[in-house]
Amino acid sequence: MSTAGLPTAAVEVAAIAGRCADAAERRREVDPSVMAAVVEAGFARHFTPIGLGGREGSFAELISAVSVIAEECPASSWCASLIASIARMAGAFLPEDGQNEVWASGPDTVLVGSATPLGTARACAGGWLLSGRWPYISAIGYSDWALVGGMVHSDAATEAKLFAVPRSAYGIEDTWFSVGMQATGSNTLVLDEVFIPEHRAFDRADLFAGRARDAVAAVANCYRVPLQAVNGLMFAAPAVGAALGMARTFSAYFAEKVGNAQPLPGTTGVQGIRASAEIALARASGEADAAKLLLDRAAEVADQGAATSPLDTARNLRDCSLAVDLAVTAVDRLIRQAGTRGQSTSGVMQRVWRDVTSISTHVALQFEPAARTYVDQLLKA
Repeated sequence: MSTAGLPTAAVEVAAIAGRCADAAERRREVDPSVMAAVVEAGFARHFTPIGLGGREGSFAELISAVSVIAEECPASSWCASLIASIARMAGAFLPEDGQNEVWASGPDTVLVGSATPLGTARACAGGWLLSGRWPYISAIGYSDWALVGGMVHSDAATEAKLFAVPRSAYGIEDTWFSVGMQATGSNTLVLDEVFIPEHRAFDRADLFAGRARDAVAAVANCYRVPLQAVNGLMFAAPAVGAALGMARTFSAYFAEKVGNAQPLPGTTGVQGIRASAEIALARASGEADAAKLLLDRAAEVADQGAATSPLDTARNLRDCSLAVDLAVTAVDRLIRQAGTRGQSTSGVMQRVWRDVTSISTHVALQFEPAARTYVDQLLKA
Protein backbone atom coordinates (compact mmCIF):
# COMPACT_ATOMS: atom_id res chain seq x y z
CA MET A 1 0.00 0.00 0.00
CA SER A 2 2.80 2.45 0.79
CA THR A 3 3.81 2.83 -2.88
CA ALA A 4 0.27 3.75 -4.03
CA GLY A 5 -1.44 7.11 -3.90
CA LEU A 6 -3.11 7.77 -0.58
CA PRO A 7 -6.74 7.45 -1.81
CA THR A 8 -5.87 4.17 -3.55
CA ALA A 9 -4.15 2.82 -0.45
CA ALA A 10 -7.14 3.93 1.64
CA VAL A 11 -9.38 1.41 -0.14
CA GLU A 12 -7.62 -1.47 1.59
CA VAL A 13 -7.62 0.38 4.92
CA ALA A 14 -11.37 0.90 4.54
CA ALA A 15 -11.97 -2.80 3.96
CA ILE A 16 -10.08 -3.72 7.13
CA ALA A 17 -11.72 -0.94 9.12
CA GLY A 18 -15.19 -2.03 8.04
CA ARG A 19 -14.58 -5.59 9.18
CA CYS A 20 -13.25 -4.40 12.56
CA ALA A 21 -15.71 -1.56 13.22
CA ASP A 22 -18.05 -3.33 15.62
CA ALA A 23 -15.23 -4.87 17.65
CA ALA A 24 -13.46 -1.49 17.74
CA GLU A 25 -16.55 0.08 19.30
CA ARG A 26 -16.51 -2.51 22.03
CA ARG A 27 -12.79 -1.88 22.60
CA ARG A 28 -13.36 1.89 22.48
CA GLU A 29 -10.25 2.09 20.31
CA VAL A 30 -9.29 1.53 16.69
CA ASP A 31 -8.28 -2.08 16.04
CA PRO A 32 -4.48 -2.62 15.94
CA SER A 33 -4.71 -4.07 12.43
CA VAL A 34 -6.51 -0.95 11.24
CA MET A 35 -3.95 1.38 12.79
CA ALA A 36 -1.14 -0.63 11.22
CA ALA A 37 -2.86 -0.32 7.84
CA VAL A 38 -3.35 3.44 8.33
CA VAL A 39 0.37 3.90 8.96
CA GLU A 40 1.37 1.60 6.11
CA ALA A 41 -0.92 3.45 3.74
CA GLY A 42 1.00 6.67 4.40
CA PHE A 43 -1.23 8.83 6.58
CA ALA A 44 1.47 9.42 9.22
CA ARG A 45 4.00 10.51 6.60
CA HIS A 46 1.60 12.41 4.34
CA PHE A 47 2.58 15.85 5.70
CA THR A 48 5.99 14.87 7.12
CA PRO A 49 8.87 16.89 5.60
CA ILE A 50 10.45 15.38 2.50
CA GLY A 51 13.87 15.75 4.09
CA LEU A 52 12.75 13.34 6.81
CA GLY A 53 11.29 10.81 4.38
CA GLY A 54 7.78 12.24 4.21
CA ARG A 55 5.64 13.43 1.31
CA GLU A 56 4.60 17.03 2.06
CA GLY A 57 1.35 15.97 0.39
CA SER A 58 -1.81 17.81 -0.59
CA PHE A 59 -5.03 18.43 1.30
CA ALA A 60 -7.07 17.28 -1.70
CA GLU A 61 -5.44 13.85 -1.62
CA LEU A 62 -5.84 13.56 2.14
CA ILE A 63 -9.55 14.35 2.33
CA SER A 64 -10.25 12.00 -0.55
CA ALA A 65 -8.47 9.18 1.29
CA VAL A 66 -10.14 10.01 4.62
CA SER A 67 -13.55 9.97 2.93
CA VAL A 68 -12.89 6.50 1.51
CA ILE A 69 -12.22 5.07 4.98
CA ALA A 70 -15.14 6.99 6.52
CA GLU A 71 -17.57 5.20 4.21
CA GLU A 72 -16.76 2.05 6.19
CA CYS A 73 -15.72 3.38 9.61
CA PRO A 74 -15.90 7.08 10.55
CA ALA A 75 -13.88 6.55 13.74
CA SER A 76 -10.94 4.98 11.89
CA SER A 77 -10.97 7.75 9.29
CA TRP A 78 -11.01 10.37 12.05
CA CYS A 79 -7.85 8.93 13.59
CA ALA A 80 -6.14 8.74 10.18
CA SER A 81 -7.06 12.36 9.45
CA LEU A 82 -5.81 13.72 12.78
CA ILE A 83 -2.55 11.75 12.68
CA ALA A 84 -1.80 13.43 9.35
CA SER A 85 -2.89 16.83 10.66
CA ILE A 86 -0.70 16.79 13.78
CA ALA A 87 2.32 15.70 11.75
CA ARG A 88 1.77 18.74 9.50
CA MET A 89 1.90 21.04 12.49
CA ALA A 90 5.14 19.57 13.78
CA GLY A 91 6.66 19.35 10.32
CA ALA A 92 6.11 22.99 9.53
CA PHE A 93 6.82 24.76 12.78
CA LEU A 94 9.16 22.80 15.05
CA PRO A 95 12.83 23.86 14.93
CA GLU A 96 15.02 21.52 12.90
CA ASP A 97 16.59 19.86 15.95
CA GLY A 98 13.13 19.14 17.29
CA GLN A 99 12.02 17.62 14.00
CA ASN A 100 15.08 15.39 13.88
CA GLU A 101 14.27 14.16 17.37
CA VAL A 102 10.58 13.52 16.69
CA TRP A 103 11.22 11.64 13.45
CA ALA A 104 14.42 9.91 14.53
CA SER A 105 12.79 6.51 13.95
CA GLY A 106 11.48 7.38 10.48
CA PRO A 107 8.70 9.24 8.66
CA ASP A 108 5.90 6.96 9.93
CA THR A 109 6.13 8.24 13.51
CA VAL A 110 2.59 8.57 14.87
CA LEU A 111 1.84 11.98 16.35
CA VAL A 112 -1.33 12.88 18.20
CA GLY A 113 -2.29 15.98 20.11
CA SER A 114 -4.26 19.15 20.65
CA ALA A 115 -3.52 22.78 19.85
CA THR A 116 -5.80 23.92 22.69
CA PRO A 117 -3.51 25.52 25.33
CA LEU A 118 -4.75 23.56 28.33
CA GLY A 119 -1.32 23.11 29.88
CA THR A 120 0.88 25.43 31.90
CA ALA A 121 4.58 25.85 31.13
CA ARG A 122 7.11 27.24 33.56
CA ALA A 123 10.40 28.54 32.16
CA CYS A 124 13.61 26.86 33.32
CA ALA A 125 17.17 26.56 32.06
CA GLY A 126 17.08 25.45 28.42
CA GLY A 127 13.32 25.14 28.11
CA TRP A 128 10.14 24.68 30.13
CA LEU A 129 8.51 22.45 32.70
CA LEU A 130 5.11 21.52 31.28
CA SER A 131 2.08 20.27 33.22
CA GLY A 132 -1.55 19.72 32.31
CA ARG A 133 -4.37 17.49 31.19
CA TRP A 134 -5.54 17.28 27.59
CA PRO A 135 -8.81 15.34 27.06
CA TYR A 136 -10.04 13.90 23.78
CA ILE A 137 -6.67 12.95 22.27
CA SER A 138 -7.76 10.56 19.53
CA ALA A 139 -5.62 7.46 18.85
CA ILE A 140 -3.41 8.30 21.81
CA GLY A 141 -2.93 4.62 22.59
CA TYR A 142 -0.97 4.22 19.34
CA SER A 143 1.08 7.39 19.63
CA ASP A 144 4.86 7.77 19.51
CA TRP A 145 4.79 11.52 20.22
CA ALA A 146 2.23 14.14 21.19
CA LEU A 147 1.98 17.82 20.28
CA VAL A 148 0.10 19.76 22.96
CA GLY A 149 -0.67 23.39 23.69
CA GLY A 150 0.18 25.28 26.86
CA MET A 151 0.39 28.79 28.25
CA VAL A 152 3.79 30.22 29.14
CA HIS A 153 3.62 32.86 31.85
CA SER A 154 6.41 35.37 32.43
CA ASP A 155 6.82 38.88 33.80
CA ALA A 156 6.93 40.21 30.25
CA ALA A 157 3.93 38.46 28.71
CA THR A 158 1.71 35.42 28.52
CA GLU A 159 1.87 33.45 25.30
CA ALA A 160 0.63 30.15 23.95
CA LYS A 161 3.08 27.56 22.63
CA LEU A 162 2.93 24.03 21.31
CA PHE A 163 5.24 21.42 22.76
CA ALA A 164 6.39 18.07 21.35
CA VAL A 165 6.44 15.34 24.00
CA PRO A 166 7.68 11.74 23.61
CA ARG A 167 5.44 8.83 24.57
CA SER A 168 7.67 7.92 27.50
CA ALA A 169 6.92 11.28 29.16
CA TYR A 170 3.11 11.33 29.32
CA GLY A 171 0.46 9.27 30.98
CA ILE A 172 -2.89 8.21 29.54
CA GLU A 173 -6.12 8.16 31.53
CA ASP A 174 -9.03 6.04 30.30
CA THR A 175 -11.74 8.69 30.07
CA TRP A 176 -13.36 8.15 26.65
CA PHE A 177 -16.97 7.02 27.13
CA SER A 178 -19.02 8.58 24.35
CA VAL A 179 -22.28 7.88 22.55
CA GLY A 180 -20.62 8.42 19.18
CA MET A 181 -17.12 7.92 17.74
CA GLN A 182 -16.57 5.31 20.42
CA ALA A 183 -13.70 3.64 18.58
CA THR A 184 -11.43 6.69 18.43
CA GLY A 185 -9.86 5.95 21.83
CA SER A 186 -9.90 9.68 22.58
CA ASN A 187 -8.54 9.46 26.10
CA THR A 188 -6.80 12.05 28.28
CA LEU A 189 -3.10 12.89 28.09
CA VAL A 190 -1.50 13.84 31.42
CA LEU A 191 1.80 15.63 32.09
CA ASP A 192 3.32 16.63 35.41
CA GLU A 193 6.37 18.92 35.37
CA VAL A 194 7.90 17.36 32.25
CA PHE A 195 10.97 19.11 30.86
CA ILE A 196 10.57 20.33 27.26
CA PRO A 197 13.75 21.68 25.63
CA GLU A 198 13.54 24.85 23.54
CA HIS A 199 13.98 22.98 20.25
CA ARG A 200 10.76 21.06 20.87
CA ALA A 201 8.43 24.05 21.08
CA PHE A 202 7.06 26.79 18.83
CA ASP A 203 4.62 29.70 19.01
CA ARG A 204 0.97 28.79 18.58
CA ALA A 205 0.42 32.07 16.75
CA ASP A 206 2.73 30.90 13.95
CA LEU A 207 0.56 27.82 13.42
CA PHE A 208 -2.60 29.91 13.13
CA ALA A 209 -0.99 32.36 10.72
CA GLY A 210 0.78 29.73 8.61
CA ARG A 211 4.21 31.22 9.37
CA ALA A 212 6.29 28.10 8.72
CA ARG A 213 10.03 27.91 9.25
CA ASP A 214 12.02 29.48 6.40
CA ALA A 215 13.56 26.12 5.50
CA VAL A 216 10.20 24.64 4.54
CA ALA A 217 8.14 27.73 3.74
CA ALA A 218 9.80 28.22 0.37
CA VAL A 219 8.81 24.83 -1.01
CA ALA A 220 5.78 23.33 0.76
CA ASN A 221 2.33 24.84 0.29
CA CYS A 222 0.88 22.51 2.92
CA TYR A 223 2.94 24.31 5.59
CA ARG A 224 2.14 27.89 4.62
CA VAL A 225 -1.64 27.87 4.81
CA PRO A 226 -3.40 29.48 7.82
CA LEU A 227 -4.78 26.93 10.27
CA GLN A 228 -8.35 28.17 9.98
CA ALA A 229 -8.30 27.42 6.25
CA VAL A 230 -7.57 23.72 6.85
CA ASN A 231 -8.62 22.80 10.38
CA GLY A 232 -12.25 22.18 9.48
CA LEU A 233 -11.23 19.87 6.63
CA MET A 234 -9.58 17.45 9.02
CA PHE A 235 -12.77 17.09 11.07
CA ALA A 236 -15.37 17.42 8.31
CA ALA A 237 -14.02 14.79 5.91
CA PRO A 238 -14.91 11.84 8.18
CA ALA A 239 -18.50 13.09 8.55
CA VAL A 240 -18.98 13.65 4.83
CA GLY A 241 -17.45 10.30 3.90
CA ALA A 242 -19.70 8.63 6.46
CA ALA A 243 -22.78 10.26 4.92
CA LEU A 244 -21.77 8.96 1.49
CA GLY A 245 -21.38 5.50 2.97
CA MET A 246 -24.73 5.76 4.74
CA ALA A 247 -26.47 6.49 1.43
CA ARG A 248 -24.87 3.41 -0.13
CA THR A 249 -25.77 1.22 2.85
CA PHE A 250 -29.37 2.44 2.91
CA SER A 251 -29.72 1.83 -0.82
CA ALA A 252 -28.70 -1.83 -0.45
CA TYR A 253 -30.83 -2.20 2.67
CA PHE A 254 -33.97 -0.82 1.05
CA ALA A 255 -33.49 -2.78 -2.17
CA GLU A 256 -33.32 -5.98 -0.12
CA LYS A 257 -36.33 -4.91 1.93
CA VAL A 258 -38.45 -4.20 -1.15
CA GLY A 259 -37.37 -7.39 -2.85
CA ASN A 260 -38.29 -9.62 0.08
CA ALA A 261 -41.42 -7.85 1.28
CA GLN A 262 -44.62 -9.88 1.48
CA PRO A 263 -48.06 -8.23 1.45
CA LEU A 264 -49.51 -8.05 4.97
CA PRO A 265 -53.28 -7.40 5.17
CA GLY A 266 -54.20 -4.44 7.31
CA THR A 267 -50.74 -2.78 7.22
CA THR A 268 -49.13 -0.16 5.03
CA GLY A 269 -46.20 -2.43 4.24
CA VAL A 270 -43.01 -1.62 2.42
CA GLN A 271 -44.75 -0.73 -0.83
CA GLY A 272 -46.82 1.85 0.99
CA ILE A 273 -43.74 3.81 2.04
CA ARG A 274 -41.68 3.19 -1.08
CA ALA A 275 -42.19 6.69 -2.48
CA SER A 276 -41.07 8.40 0.72
CA ALA A 277 -38.02 6.11 0.96
CA GLU A 278 -37.04 6.91 -2.62
CA ILE A 279 -37.34 10.64 -1.96
CA ALA A 280 -35.31 10.32 1.24
CA LEU A 281 -32.54 8.39 -0.53
CA ALA A 282 -32.42 10.83 -3.44
CA ARG A 283 -32.26 13.84 -1.14
CA ALA A 284 -29.72 12.31 1.23
CA SER A 285 -27.47 11.22 -1.64
CA GLY A 286 -27.62 14.70 -3.08
CA GLU A 287 -26.85 16.28 0.28
CA ALA A 288 -23.84 14.02 0.78
CA ASP A 289 -22.61 14.74 -2.75
CA ALA A 290 -23.02 18.48 -2.21
CA ALA A 291 -21.08 18.25 1.05
CA LYS A 292 -18.23 16.45 -0.71
CA LEU A 293 -18.11 19.13 -3.41
CA LEU A 294 -17.79 21.82 -0.74
CA LEU A 295 -14.87 19.97 0.85
CA ASP A 296 -13.20 19.40 -2.52
CA ARG A 297 -13.24 23.12 -3.19
CA ALA A 298 -11.99 23.91 0.31
CA ALA A 299 -9.10 21.49 -0.19
CA GLU A 300 -8.18 23.14 -3.50
CA VAL A 301 -8.09 26.50 -1.72
CA ALA A 302 -5.96 25.09 1.11
CA ASP A 303 -3.48 23.68 -1.39
CA GLN A 304 -2.70 27.23 -2.54
CA GLY A 305 -0.70 27.67 0.68
CA ALA A 306 0.31 31.24 1.41
CA ALA A 307 -1.81 32.47 -1.50
CA THR A 308 -4.95 31.67 0.51
CA SER A 309 -6.65 35.01 1.20
CA PRO A 310 -8.51 35.97 4.39
CA LEU A 311 -11.79 35.70 2.49
CA ASP A 312 -10.83 32.26 1.15
CA THR A 313 -9.93 31.18 4.68
CA ALA A 314 -13.28 32.37 6.01
CA ARG A 315 -15.13 30.66 3.19
CA ASN A 316 -13.35 27.41 3.96
CA LEU A 317 -14.50 27.68 7.56
CA ARG A 318 -18.06 28.25 6.35
CA ASP A 319 -17.93 25.44 3.81
CA CYS A 320 -16.58 22.84 6.24
CA SER A 321 -19.27 23.67 8.79
CA LEU A 322 -21.97 23.69 6.12
CA ALA A 323 -20.74 20.37 4.71
CA VAL A 324 -21.10 18.75 8.11
CA ASP A 325 -24.60 20.21 8.50
CA LEU A 326 -25.50 18.59 5.17
CA ALA A 327 -23.98 15.29 6.30
CA VAL A 328 -26.02 15.34 9.50
CA THR A 329 -29.19 16.13 7.55
CA ALA A 330 -28.51 13.23 5.18
CA VAL A 331 -27.93 10.59 7.87
CA ASP A 332 -30.87 11.86 9.95
CA ARG A 333 -33.11 11.57 6.92
CA LEU A 334 -32.03 8.00 6.22
CA ILE A 335 -32.12 6.70 9.80
CA ARG A 336 -35.70 7.96 10.13
CA GLN A 337 -36.62 6.16 6.95
CA ALA A 338 -34.81 2.95 7.88
CA GLY A 339 -37.34 1.93 10.48
CA THR A 340 -36.73 -0.25 13.51
CA ARG A 341 -34.39 -2.61 11.67
CA GLY A 342 -32.15 0.31 10.78
CA GLN A 343 -31.65 1.07 14.46
CA SER A 344 -30.51 -2.42 15.38
CA THR A 345 -27.35 -2.31 17.46
CA SER A 346 -25.90 -4.99 15.22
CA GLY A 347 -26.42 -2.83 12.13
CA VAL A 348 -24.20 -0.25 10.47
CA MET A 349 -26.63 2.64 10.06
CA GLN A 350 -27.18 3.43 13.72
CA ARG A 351 -23.40 3.51 14.28
CA VAL A 352 -22.87 5.90 11.38
CA TRP A 353 -25.74 8.06 12.60
CA ARG A 354 -24.21 8.30 16.09
CA ASP A 355 -20.73 8.97 14.71
CA VAL A 356 -21.78 11.76 12.34
CA THR A 357 -23.90 13.39 15.04
CA SER A 358 -20.93 13.26 17.41
CA ILE A 359 -18.57 14.79 14.85
CA SER A 360 -20.99 17.63 14.22
CA THR A 361 -20.67 18.83 17.83
CA HIS A 362 -16.94 19.60 17.46
CA VAL A 363 -16.13 23.22 18.22
CA ALA A 364 -14.29 23.65 14.90
CA LEU A 365 -17.46 22.77 12.94
CA GLN A 366 -20.03 25.14 14.46
CA PHE A 367 -21.76 27.13 11.75
CA GLU A 368 -22.62 30.33 13.63
CA PRO A 369 -19.04 31.51 14.34
CA ALA A 370 -17.99 30.36 10.86
CA ALA A 371 -20.82 32.37 9.31
CA ARG A 372 -19.90 35.45 11.32
CA THR A 373 -16.25 35.23 10.28
CA TYR A 374 -17.22 34.76 6.63
CA VAL A 375 -19.62 37.72 6.54
CA ASP A 376 -17.07 39.94 8.29
CA GLN A 377 -14.51 39.17 5.57
CA LEU A 378 -17.10 39.45 2.80
CA LEU A 379 -18.06 42.98 3.89
CA LYS A 380 -14.38 44.00 3.92
CA ALA A 381 -13.80 42.76 0.36
